[in-house]
Amino acid sequence: MSGTFYVIGTPIGNLGDITLRQLETLKNVDFVCAEDTRVTVKIFNHFDIKKPLVSYHKFSTQAVAQGIIDRILGGEDCGIVTDAGMPCISDPGERLVRLCAENSIEVKVVPGPTAVASAVAVSGLDTSRFMFEGFLPAVKKERSERLEMLRDERGLMVFYEAPHKLRVTLADLCGFFGAERRIAICRELTKIHEEVLRLTLSEAVEYYSKTEPKGEFVLVVEGKTETQAAAVTPEQALEQVRKLVEMGERPVDACKEVAKANGMKKSELYSAFCKE
Repeated sequence: MSGTFYVIGTPIGNLGDITLRQLETLKNVDFVCAEDTRVTVKIFNHFDIKKPLVSYHKFSTQAVAQGIIDRILGGEDCGIVTDAGMPCISDPGERLVRLCAENSIEVKVVPGPTAVASAVAVSGLDTSRFMFEGFLPAVKKERSERLEMLRDERGLMVFYEAPHKLRVTLADLCGFFGAERRIAICRELTKIHEEVLRLTLSEAVEYYSKTEPKGEFVLVVEGKTETQAAAVTPEQALEQVRKLVEMGERPVDACKEVAKANGMKKSELYSAFCKE
């Protein structure tokens, strides 16, 4: 008889958020798959958990995955954790869940905190519908295509971002979605320096042009509303262009993004910008 595969959430920052069921499951399984064993061992040491750890991450081979499946088919119970939060969501663990399903292995979930739901809950925006986008593509062309696809999205959009990429991402969001679109910038959730900033995209660009980004970020961006669909004044559009250029965008690219976001002609916007 095969074992069971447990998808186990862990705290996203504050170890006090761990649940009794998570602890019980981690102590009862035969082994645990971890994205980074160095991170997971800190949790194990803190709660005196002594279970074998198997490294499983996005670079793990198919042979490693199959080895884990074979152990479960042999009767061992396996848990999987990620560095923080729920594993198997935009995470290499999803491959193991799929393999378990293909091999008729029972999968059980032991839920825990998630940065996505936590950020949405404190955003102060309309939470009736939201979508998780994870990290935007690093390649500029792919990133532009993704943002173009999301330009008219009406629900909240949730993005993850690293500190060294935050300024560029905010500039891109401002260019594609417009300066007045609201955003909740959630930093270091559940940790000592937890912070939530509720701003417009133009205010966010301005704030982080003067403030060094530190920590891990979850960005909750308002969907397009009827009010925001209304045309902005030429001066407001030029101000958006100026801020994008200050953040490092080429003037022609900045004008293109702002023109698309506000239903204007790029050539007219670029001409006005060049005359300044």
